[in-house]
Amino acid sequence: MTQKIAFVFPGQGSQSVGMLNNIAVDHPIVQKTFQEASEVLGYDLWDLTQKGPEEKLNQTEYTQPAILVASVALWRLWQLKKGELPLTVLAGHSLGEYTALVCANSLALNDAVSLVALRGRLMQEAVPAGQGAMAAILGLNEEVINALCETETKAGELVAPANYNAIGQTVIAGHVAAVLRVMELAKNRQAKRVIRLPVSVPSHCELMKPAALLLKEALSKISFKLPLFPVIHNVDVSEHHKIEEIRHVLVEQLYRPVRWVETVRLMAHKGVTTILECGPGAVLSGLNKRIVATLTCQSLASGGEMAWCP
Repeated sequence: MTQKIAFVFPGQGSQSVGMLNNIAVDHPIVQKTFQEASEVLGYDLWDLTQKGPEEKLNQTEYTQPAILVASVALWRLWQLKKGELPLTVLAGHSLGEYTALVCANSLALNDAVSLVALRGRLMQEAVPAGQGAMAAILGLNEEVINALCETETKAGELVAPANYNAIGQTVIAGHVAAVLRVMELAKNRQAKRVIRLPVSVPSHCELMKPAALLLKEALSKISFKLPLFPVIHNVDVSEHHKIEEIRHVLVEQLYRPVRWVETVRLMAHKGVTTILECGPGAVLSGLNKRIVATLTCQSLASGGEMAWCP
């Protein structure tokens, strides 16, 4: 039986100082890809990822280009080493959706780098520091969390699901006070774990709408092509085959939740047997296996090697 392969691309949270270093030593294409991006950004992105400081790398406007470029570099390396693949579909988690579009030849790397750097700045500026928060809730189903968020969204304060990451793992986002209230309610409902995330930007909720409007203007000036491979989008768990639709879902993605559970289930429904995580870290591989246990899930960067061959 011929296996069907999907590639997925991570979002923020997968970055680390020194990422891809042991892969780049033997594969010049990695640093070459970072050099292309550095020329667009006006600073040495590879140097930042390798030397830090960590505090700067973790700032949204620097994190987003770093993860995107690292993921594209691994994609290019995989193509060099493995050649043609029986690909069926691509998808990216949040920021990773831009990477998926680059790898599907829908979006040029230099345009994507500029866009995600801007996206990061707009997100940071949309909500004053200290006013937004995110938290992960483990062990409660989506319906319960949705209801808690609705209950605690009051005049002037918002909280909503931001990422449906895995079965029993949902991230919420919104104003600090509202997020804290839902965290306490979740504990009272016997959630296995409730973790406030170390971020100040409440991604994928209505607080990002001002940023989305500005991003829409920037996206209107960027040239897109129709993807060479199907790309499943976060907002509606659908493929889009019109340029304006792609622009539209990228705008909506900024303030609507990432529907990752449904995305992975759709891949399995399409006959995907193997999902390769193309980016630093292995966050998505763990989530994917929890969503559909029968899938083979592999991170290309895990262990610093790319020796695994389907």
